[in-house]
Amino acid sequence: MRALVTVGVSGLLWLLPGASLAQVAPRVDATAAARFASLALDCVHKEYPNKIAHVLSSDLDVRAPRDLTPAFYGCYDWHSSVHGHWLLVRLARTFPEAPFAARAREAVGQSLTPDRIAGEVKYLAGSGRTSFERPYGLAWLLQLSAELREWNDPQARQWAATLKPLEEAVVKRLLDWLPKLSKPIRIGEHDQTAFSFGLILDWARTAGDRATADLVASRVRDFYLADRGCPFSWEPSGQDFLSPCLAEADLMRRVLPPAEFSAWLTAFLPVIPTEGNTAWLTPAVVTDPTDPKLAHLDGLNLSRAWMLEGIASGLPREDRRLPALRAAAAQHRDAGVRAVTGEHYEGGHWLGSFAVYLTTGRGVGR
Repeated sequence: MRALVTVGVSGLLWLLPGASLAQVAPRVDATAAARFASLALDCVHKEYPNKIAHVLSSDLDVRAPRDLTPAFYGCYDWHSSVHGHWLLVRLARTFPEAPFAARAREAVGQSLTPDRIAGEVKYLAGSGRTSFERPYGLAWLLQLSAELREWNDPQARQWAATLKPLEEAVVKRLLDWLPKLSKPIRIGEHDQTAFSFGLILDWARTAGDRATADLVASRVRDFYLADRGCPFSWEPSGQDFLSPCLAEADLMRRVLPPAEFSAWLTAFLPVIPTEGNTAWLTPAVVTDPTDPKLAHLDGLNLSRAWMLEGIASGLPREDRRLPALRAAAAQHRDAGVRAVTGEHYEGGHWLGSFAVYLTTGRGVGR
């Protein structure tokens, strides 16, 4: 890795020209990967049911989802469609010889065409859509782009080129917004800034976009560097799928060197024990998996697991909190993955993406 990266002024790692970040060895076998892939294959072109966040300016705006956003209209909502496509790319890249890989490529190719992406760019630029899918869906779009950029595959390079106009429009939208954002958004759902900032930073490192990375890193320091004593006992809220405290810590390890991150974490999350127990953080329980909001807690277990692993990856090797972080991550990983059944569409249309992000180690070490 050292031969492939350099450190920029922001403290972020940068890929040298022609380099590619090595993938973390996946902890998912081809059988489980096929199950996760089937969830996305079943929904990326399934138009209904559909929940659209769509501002109507006139009768002309009353149109079907496939006409409004022609590439990403399935999987119930736009952001789930985007990360459903990311799931297919990630698994086809990770398991290129698996039986599902050809179907995954076919599905992605059906969506990522010049005409369809042009339609997405047009929609994003429409009146009344300044805050469309900001920041969560836009960050996942960049994560899809990053996955394609990192994949040394002719078809992936073609898709990356096709996606580029939408990627550029998304980056412009974010760069316009970030200087105007006066406070972070500290909730456990889509609007949270910490998780999305992490995805955006990971994309910027892959794309070599120093201007975006430096702006995001600057905003991260403005918003979070002075934080102390995160109210961890208040978590989770009843419909969280992201932890505000853990997401912030997982973000900060991306911009601070290990020793500085360790000191920051001590002040920010003093609750983390120095012995390897899990009593400090137990998995959330979903009481009704058919309720789309209550089912968010299954996603919380998955995202907690990868954030705990990310936090651990940013600490010095001798840090005494590592056993507790890893034990809690394993407990949440087991609970989260067990819940990804696809039995109920309320969770099936999106939980597979979270499971794949976790089990393929996508965010670790970035």
